[in-house]
Amino acid sequence: MSKNIAIIGSGFAGMMAALGASRLRHEAGVSPEEMTITVISPKPELVIRPRLYERDPQQMVASLVDLFAATDILHHAGSVEAIDAAASTIGIVGADGSATTLPFDRLVLAAGSDGFAPPIPGLAEFGFAGTQLDEAVALDRHLHKLATKPASAARNTVVVGGAGFTGLEFATEMPARLREILGKDADVRVIIVDRSAHVAPAMGDDPLPFIEERLRTLGIETRMNVGISSLDERGVTLADGQHIETITVIWSAGMRASPLTVQLPGERDNLGRIVVEPDLRVPGAPNVFATGDTAKARTDAHGNFAAMSCQHARRLGAFAGHNAAADLLGLETLPYDQPAYVTCLDLGPDSAIFTRGWDSRVEVSGEQAKAIKREINEIWIYPPAADRTAAYENVLAARTIDF
Repeated sequence: MSKNIAIIGSGFAGMMAALGASRLRHEAGVSPEEMTITVISPKPELVIRPRLYERDPQQMVASLVDLFAATDILHHAGSVEAIDAAASTIGIVGADGSATTLPFDRLVLAAGSDGFAPPIPGLAEFGFAGTQLDEAVALDRHLHKLATKPASAARNTVVVGGAGFTGLEFATEMPARLREILGKDADVRVIIVDRSAHVAPAMGDDPLPFIEERLRTLGIETRMNVGISSLDERGVTLADGQHIETITVIWSAGMRASPLTVQLPGERDNLGRIVVEPDLRVPGAPNVFATGDTAKARTDAHGNFAAMSCQHARRLGAFAGHNAAADLLGLETLPYDQPAYVTCLDLGPDSAIFTRGWDSRVEVSGEQAKAIKREINEIWIYPPAADRTAAYENVLAARTIDF
């Protein structure tokens, strides 16, 4: 009787989990009929989420149809709404509202994460986000519609809520993007607002001088040690009472794991991620593995844990898929590790910084780092070629090679 590995999500972790399971199945000489691998997601595609701050976000999608065909991976179109780990089933709702129950022998939860929107008055009505494709497309359309409005301080001002990685990439993209839309001589204004004492609080001290200098060069203002208390059709009001006229507020402060994590046993962290075992198994659910943004996984022996990033998601996925297949075949699973950690922060049209280590030591900056960022965004994070050998080499590299 055929065994089935079900993988929830076709993001970076889900794609790599499917390829990892397929690779081990192939190496073990098991046919696709004997062990099926099924990815469940609305569409067989990978949204390139790290690029959603860029122009034309609707283009940041890569089809997985040919890749899945080349590696004998099935796709089930729909959204998972229920997980019953004890019964080994998942409940799926299709785009037409039809309900399906899919049994599994092993499950990989790679459902990703969503932006966290706190209950700030007016945020849902007047704010924008860019962590999901539809959000980024809506923001892009709004920006282009600004050109149809009369010039005003509100039209020409963008407020970015959040001074972390995502907020900085959106903010530093905005001056040039606004001038393309409103005219090169437009008097544009970009303001970052955050409760932290300084920008990029998670990156430590080393990158801070370069980031702050870059913000000054681009004319980007910051309002630190203060939060946004409300939004309305005229602008935002900060917690200190200051009001900023704007019709464009981009919220980028925080992520939360897929709510599907609450349907599984085990401890969760403050981001909603399941604290997994070394091989990414969910405690209390031996037939389920969590990966990507749904897993809080230890990366090394020094107390570091995987971040919500495609860098970690790709490797986490490769391990999770391999381990789900290995467990089903009666083979030893592998403990996940990822001792190397790098970041590449985009800082506008011609600059970036590349850092290494959890203390974010700057190794490359300026135009040279920007070239690295382009290569990451345009080549490294895209799916491998729709060729079995190339795909399997890619997933092995993700599991074994450190930067």
